Amino acid sequence: MYKIQMIVTVCCAAIVITLFMCLWKVLNWVWFRPKKLEKLLRKQGLKGNSYRILYGDMKDLSGMIKEANSKPMNLSDHDLAPRMVPFFIETIKKYGMNPFIWLGPRPQVLITDPELIKEVFSKINLYRKPRVNPLGSLFVQGLVSYEDDKWAKHRKLVNPAFHLEKLKHMLPAFYLSCSEMLSKWEETLSVEGSHEIDVWPHLQQLSCDVISRTAFGSSYEEGRKIFELQKEQAQYFIEALRSVYIPGWRFLPTKRNRRMKEIRKDVRSSIRSIIDKRLKAMEAGDADNEDLLGILLESNFKEIEQHGNKDFGMSIEEVIEECKLFYFAGAETTSVWLLWTLVLLSRYQDWQARAREEVSQVFGSQKPDFDGLNRLKVVTMILYESLRLYSPVIALNRRANEDTVLGEISIPAGVLVSLPVILLHHDKEIWGEDANKFNPERFKGGLLSATKGQVSYFPFSWGPRICIGQNFAMLEAKMALSMILQRFSFELSPSYTHAPQSIIIVQPQYGAPLIFHQL
Repeated sequence: MYKIQMIVTVCCAAIVITLFMCLWKVLNWVWFRPKKLEKLLRKQGLKGNSYRILYGDMKDLSGMIKEANSKPMNLSDHDLAPRMVPFFIETIKKYGMNPFIWLGPRPQVLITDPELIKEVFSKINLYRKPRVNPLGSLFVQGLVSYEDDKWAKHRKLVNPAFHLEKLKHMLPAFYLSCSEMLSKWEETLSVEGSHEIDVWPHLQQLSCDVISRTAFGSSYEEGRKIFELQKEQAQYFIEALRSVYIPGWRFLPTKRNRRMKEIRKDVRSSIRSIIDKRLKAMEAGDADNEDLLGILLESNFKEIEQHGNKDFGMSIEEVIEECKLFYFAGAETTSVWLLWTLVLLSRYQDWQARAREEVSQVFGSQKPDFDGLNRLKVVTMILYESLRLYSPVIALNRRANEDTVLGEISIPAGVLVSLPVILLHHDKEIWGEDANKFNPERFKGGLLSATKGQVSYFPFSWGPRICIGQNFAMLEAKMALSMILQRFSFELSPSYTHAPQSIIIVQPQYGAPLIFHQL
């Protein structure tokens, strides 16, 4: 009896201690640690709102964005910051430069000095990619989310797929995808010679087809199904980002969590099937390794063979995650880049005419080729300016891995730093009084001249972790724009409503109806 009582006592004590530890962790996460970090930030003169338990500034931030998106913008207004990051602007007005805001229990310091931004981008071991929400692992991982040795290994293995010589072989896939889209437009215009087309869904489909063809070659039809699933997954991930994440919530069998896990399983199964077919073809010597998957597998095999150890390569699971990343990074960003470029050229007909004249001089009515695309100066200037005004991503965030000093600011470990692309790209001190106007001439001397050597233009990020697919995206954008200019002139439809909104990327709230005229 005594032994039983002792066992019961010990068990009860263990339960009480466990509950106490859990309670302490929750209290530390939701209150004590945020207040400690707030004290450290204020001690050095940084300013921001007082921490509010659990939500921080999230409710105000979301409310201000909702209010800003409730009405459209003026057609001639390209200053997106008041619409995209109104809370950032109000916080800077209230507290001055480099204030901090609260993303739930996590403080985030806004950094707008190009020199400090350069330092953050350069010190990749000190400033890490933050894990915003653990549900992101169900959406996409891969190179973009890895750190240290794993990042270095994957960068080395993925890099060959984006060498210019490899990209040359992908141009036929770009051309075929663009031709299919433009043929549909020509059919629509064939009777009347002009017609209104909402280009947004078409451009989404175009970038989906390009990624499917260049990633999986002859298996691109299967790739399309993966894209649709990933698109649905992105919507669930966005919903998760807009709420404060509570530790352990992802393990609960909620409707969203169950569906995200189902999609992850289906996508993994589909990509695994494509990989297995490719591996069999490679063993038989029948594989065409000019697509992204083939180049990646070949690069992986060579690395393993060279070192005689599988640990030096990627597992099949890691290859699957890189394939998922191709979809997310490659499809969404290029489609919105092209969309805002077409909207801008619809608004500024003189630049549309200049771009068409250049395309005509370089290609005539012939199929665009690699060398010709690289000679397009006016088109390149327009694409750069479009990215400046309508960068797909409005801010890039990093997390201090340890206590550090950034300029004159002491950043405690765990604090986020936000590099607001949208504020830097529209800063009048950097770009001049016409910073919010469409002026491709500013890029006439190239990127270095336009930015005066500062890190003030980073639509593809910057430094060692700059986007590995930027040349891929530029070639796709140049090919698509050149082919559109060869066949059509276009203008804004009277039904067009200028209302950019940020849902992971900056996209049109009400579509993008343009009127096309066949040339």
